[in-house]
Order: sequence, then structure tokens, then C-alpha cells
Amino acid sequence: MSTFEPPAETLADVVLVDYGLGNLRSATRGLERAGASVEITDDPEAFAAADGVVLPGVGAFREGMENAGPLREALTDHAAAGRPLFGICLGMQMLLTSSEEAVHEGEGDVTGLDLVPGTNVRFDVDRKVPHMGWNELEVEREHPLVEGVDGEYAYFVHSYYAEPDDPNAVVATADYGIDFPAVVANEAGNVFGTQFHPEKSGETGLRILRNFVEYCADR
Repeated sequence: MSTFEPPAETLADVVLVDYGLGNLRSATRGLERAGASVEITDDPEAFAAADGVVLPGVGAFREGMENAGPLREALTDHAAAGRPLFGICLGMQMLLTSSEEAVHEGEGDVTGLDLVPGTNVRFDVDRKVPHMGWNELEVEREHPLVEGVDGEYAYFVHSYYAEPDDPNAVVATADYGIDFPAVVANEAGNVFGTQFHPEKSGETGLRILRNFVEYCADR
């Protein structure tokens, strides 16, 4: 039985970006349990009216950036205004500048949102990919998103991981033969992402989502 108690009332209005690659149903349920009113949309005008924006994602980096291309300016403007932007899995990787994935697939360079400068790199050949399963989170520095989750477990499915240019962008790590970033954030702290899926990570994921909703409510 879940020990997580959803709030009695809506805490924040959140936009879940629909660009064709997100796990929208599970993410919506998780955010609603965390206290958010959720609007699923690809309308950039909705971003300005929301307390926070969530960029979910499952799939390839190139396809993600191509699908989200019409929303690039709205997303970067939202971030530049200091408003909360939360990337999940592929959505987190899209916050970075580039990814080895497109090069690995013979598709050339693809430019990410460049909100957390850095690149996404593939796990070494001696690691089974995709990395799939539950891993312990080790919080490296304070950030509202990770309050109360140090040492808890989250669910990962990925073959690439973030390498931010600024080591301080790493908020939490997990171990898969190497320590890799599980949570990253920009210098201002309003743009952040999880490599894992909080909507599939049980109580830990719900705590992450509640932290996000409360962060949006406090802005």
C-alpha cells in the first residue's frame, strides 16, 4: 500500500509537452497524484500560463529534437524567464547541447536545447545497453527536486547519459559501473531533468514529482 498522501487541493498548473514521444498517460497520473493540474499540449502559448513545464521523452535524440523543433524557442524563452522546466529521460537529454547518439546512428550532429551545456554519451561497450532497472540515487548537492530522496531507488531505461560541461550541474548520480548523472540542473536551478522515469519509480518518483509541483507553486 502506498504511503504517499496526495495533497487535498491542486498546488500548481503544469503543462506536459506533447511532441509525439512522451509517456503522457503515466506522467499525467504521477503529476496529478503529486498535486498538479495537468494540461497536455503542443501549444507554446500555454507555457506562459503554466506554473511549470514538463518535457517527457522516450526514444532517440534526433527524433526528439526534430519533433520538438517548433517548440524550441518557446522552451528556451520559458527557461530564460526563470520559470521551471523539467525534462524526463529523453527530455532531460534534450536539455543538453548535443548527443553522441545521432553520430553513433550515422545521422550527424544534432543540436539540443543547450539549456544545460554538455553532451550525452553512450555507455562503454563492456556495459549492457540499454541500462535498465532500479538504481540508488546519491544526491551530490542541494536542489529542491531531490529533497528527501538521497539513498532511494529510481527506475532507469537508457543507453546514453549526460556529461554536463559544468560538474556542478550534476545534482544526483547513480552507479552503472561508473557514476553517471541521474539528475542535472542549470546554474540558475530552474531547468532540471531526471535520467530516470519518476512516473515509474514508485514512492521515490512521487516524491520527486511532489518536489517539482511544490517548486512550481513557490515560484
